[in-house]
Amino acid sequence: MTRWLLMAAAMLSAVASHAASQEWRAEVSAELRAFTESPVDTRQHGANLSLSAEVEYHNAWDDGRHALTVRPFVRVDQHDDKRTHADLREAVWTFHDRGFEVRLGVDKVFWGVTEVYHLVDIINQTDVLENPDGEQKLGQPMLKLSRETDLGTIDLFLLPWFREREYPGKQGRPRTQPRIADELSSYSSDQGRHHVDVALRWSKNLGDWDLGIAHFRGTGREPRLLPGFDGDGELVLKPRYDVIRQTSMDLQGVVDSWLWKLEALTRSDAEDDFIAATGGVEYTFYGVADSSSDIGVLAEVMWDERGEAATSPFNRDAFLGVRWVANDVDGTELLAGVVSDWNNGSRFINVEASRRIGNDIKVGLQARAWAAVDRQDTLYGLRRDDYVELKLTRYF
Repeated sequence: MTRWLLMAAAMLSAVASHAASQEWRAEVSAELRAFTESPVDTRQHGANLSLSAEVEYHNAWDDGRHALTVRPFVRVDQHDDKRTHADLREAVWTFHDRGFEVRLGVDKVFWGVTEVYHLVDIINQTDVLENPDGEQKLGQPMLKLSRETDLGTIDLFLLPWFREREYPGKQGRPRTQPRIADELSSYSSDQGRHHVDVALRWSKNLGDWDLGIAHFRGTGREPRLLPGFDGDGELVLKPRYDVIRQTSMDLQGVVDSWLWKLEALTRSDAEDDFIAATGGVEYTFYGVADSSSDIGVLAEVMWDERGEAATSPFNRDAFLGVRWVANDVDGTELLAGVVSDWNNGSRFINVEASRRIGNDIKVGLQARAWAAVDRQDTLYGLRRDDYVELKLTRYF
């Protein structure tokens, strides 16, 4: 991390003389999680407070052809030393001219269209310490070359450094039982985290539809979890990272009030050759009851050929949810839904709501629960980790 911060400082210094359009942004958040049941592991806690901060610097010059963005992040956690961490989310120089773009540095890239599980999103590592929902990502060192043409956009990625997924520590909550010991990670490649990954993606807008097709070869971001023992003789799960080949497709279309979504892939690694897919629909009722509010009904299905042997818990699951957007000046929103495993009946319930207070403060509420979790389900270790989270963010 120190190396990356020094790199960010050097990049800032290099462009100081080109300060044609500088912008600064910052946010500070306080987050309180309260768990509704006693933990499975007595080393865990019943409530947790943490503080986080993020700063973003953006500078553009030469009529916008060159730009630099630097975005460091840090969190301090009350109980879990592993969750007290820092990351350089972005430190990237961008050049674009006449449909050609270069991005060099630490960057974030998102692929995917579905709500619950972003199956094809593989460039950045998931930041599990931030949130178990998989939405937060670590910055990835990369060189990205893009070219826009009438036939679509081509993106080429060179990824010279792999970032391992970090997991909650012994006192962390929620977490698996037994815990995942990321300090015992191993690789199928002798090059380990120095393995150079490559990816290619073609995307195009086709009227009401957006299509993306990609191929990735490199170290898979989702590890296999193998049982073993740590230095204290405690039973743990050890991450194993395989070199994989993945070809994927994502498709999203807007037809009247319907939003159609599909992600699918075929992947081969040291253990399996398999296919997986997730897809669904969202139908929006606009101006409900002659108000400014919109209500969307969401339904998705997640399927993985490997079944319970999959590295993701969402392998034979269906999601049903509702999204309410008030369209008011305070940006009030709510998303609620349940994911159900149609093989064993395990259920995951999620509620998220947010609202601004004035121009500079935002309050967020999140509630998560696991119900009727089968003993063979990947989520069984979380069966007593239901929690409510209150988050207050101040923007500068």
